[in-house]
Amino acid sequence: MARRYDSSTTTFSPEGRLHQVEYAIEAINNAGTSVGILASDGVVMASEKKITSGLLAPARTSEKTYKLCPHATCSVAGLTADANILIDQARLRAGRYAYQYQEPIPIENLVEHVCNYKQAYTQYGGLRPFGVAFLFAGYDENHGFQLYQSDPSGNYSGWKATVIGANNQAGKSLLKTEYGSSSSKEEGDEMKTDDADAAAEKITMPNVAEARRLAVKVLNKTMDGAVASPE
Repeated sequence: MARRYDSSTTTFSPEGRLHQVEYAIEAINNAGTSVGILASDGVVMASEKKITSGLLAPARTSEKTYKLCPHATCSVAGLTADANILIDQARLRAGRYAYQYQEPIPIENLVEHVCNYKQAYTQYGGLRPFGVAFLFAGYDENHGFQLYQSDPSGNYSGWKATVIGANNQAGKSLLKTEYGSSSSKEEGDEMKTDDADAAAEKITMPNVAEARRLAVKVLNKTMDGAVASPE
């Protein structure tokens, strides 16, 4: 039955699923891991750099982390070519906002614009979803440091710590137990936030140094036993 709905992004299956979006998410789950951790004095982002062949020339720039504007950056997991299109859209939106209003764009406004663009590719015929997930990090005067995750469906949510890419469930399980002094006492979705009221949460945020150590610990767990290098 599911095969009848595989080729369309605009038709729901009888179970209420969009199979092409789910396949795009599965492609992301096979990509290199990226982790984002919100700290009290910043945001730590770390990514696994996969080397598919020793004959490849070293990349001159990062293939996982991109600067969107002076106060925002992102990490990607999935198809880099798809990510480049969305990154260009984000940079264009940030530049136009700064030109029009003479102030930096709020982080959530930037994330929402990219996600609306992604969502349109799941609603019109002849298009396919973007096979890439993002971690957005940045700072603005209204809400301070922020961390968001988005997927091919166009959904996004704010997080204190999260993982995308290969073995993300193992990474999230580690974050649930390691992030904050009281994280082990909270419920399963304690790290996920729907608003900016971080002060109301009982989890104690780590500082940047602690968050860096935790990010390395998560990557070591998600890399299937591979030995991490300084890169």
